[in-house]
Amino acid sequence: MTSPLLQTYARADISFEKGEGPWLFGRDGERYLDFGAGIAVNALGHAHPHLVKALTEQASKLWHTSNLYQIPEGERLAKRLVENTFADVVFFSNSGAEANEAAIKMARKHHASKGHPERFRIVTFEGAFHGRTLATIAAGGQAKYLEGFGPKVEGFDQVPFDDLEALKAAIGPETAALMIEPIQGEGGIRPVPNAFLRELRNLCDANGLLLIFDEIQTGVGRTGKLFAYEWTGVTPDIMTVAKGIGGGFPMGACLATAEAASGMTVGSHGTTFGGNPLAMAVGNAVLDVILEPGFLERVERMGLLLRQRLAELKDRHPAVIAEVRGSGLMMGLRTHVPNTDFIAAARAQKIILIAAGDNVTRLLPPLIVTDADVAEAMNRLDAACAAIEADLKATAQRGAAE
Repeated sequence: MTSPLLQTYARADISFEKGEGPWLFGRDGERYLDFGAGIAVNALGHAHPHLVKALTEQASKLWHTSNLYQIPEGERLAKRLVENTFADVVFFSNSGAEANEAAIKMARKHHASKGHPERFRIVTFEGAFHGRTLATIAAGGQAKYLEGFGPKVEGFDQVPFDDLEALKAAIGPETAALMIEPIQGEGGIRPVPNAFLRELRNLCDANGLLLIFDEIQTGVGRTGKLFAYEWTGVTPDIMTVAKGIGGGFPMGACLATAEAASGMTVGSHGTTFGGNPLAMAVGNAVLDVILEPGFLERVERMGLLLRQRLAELKDRHPAVIAEVRGSGLMMGLRTHVPNTDFIAAARAQKIILIAAGDNVTRLLPPLIVTDADVAEAMNRLDAACAAIEADLKATAQRGAAE
């Protein structure tokens, strides 16, 4: 049967009818352990009762009014984000790409409002992923996302990952900001060294630049802190958030200091759906859970447990797993076999994983996983590795026979 959907996704031949906690229930009658969390979106797992209650209660009252009017739940969520971060102001959007668009515009407008419209360029880093709009694919700079969409949007200069001298050389009189993910997600779960992030902060301060952190994948508890910048000793001027902040409901946010956002005056930016009552109700419910005393400490402990178990898995299967990467519950396995083969072998064992660059497979379990869930995941990954090893052995034997 030919699908009427635009064929821009290589979808796996599986669909799901419901979820519960870290589990997905397929229409094939099978139960799958979800260690992808909808690409780090379902931060509290599937059908979390507090989120379901918040959404259904709000849905019975009011869905949408637009930003022409006050939205009290949005005011409340913004206040909570400000109280728990470096930021002074928040702009709500519908996605991470839109949050990054807001950050890019904010950085440019900051300088233009101070009489320097020539300062519009933003330096980004190889391996980055900042979204799928024309501006954000230009910011990410990856050829596979840029191909066929005409001239690259002007204003982005890419430098190699963790190359301070190349970064210094790229900064010029037109530079407005530096933009970076504290841990590259799509790029292969590559943590940026804290010392390099500190150098970025110093360069921004010395050159009058804004520092933008893209925490769309690393934020909202994923690394064991509310946001990953808290581990680094570095505070950005602008930070983008999405994925986990809505717990599965489409939502993004751009956080900033008052100074960084000083150019964003009435009418300079907007959104029809961003900050709608449904999203705000769910966002507040997510923070209710994540800001509970002890929750983030538990995430940190589970992240350490997951790393230990993955290191043991690598030791048992060195022919399959080359490297363990990541932080908290944002882990990656670089494999000797194609990551697509590893993900397929894992799916055959009823565990869901996510591909990334540099031949890495991402493990992004919901933040509510238990010791038992991690143990179950390791059993299934162990079986997946064993199946791959058996295939490698059979292939080698056929080659020898020929």
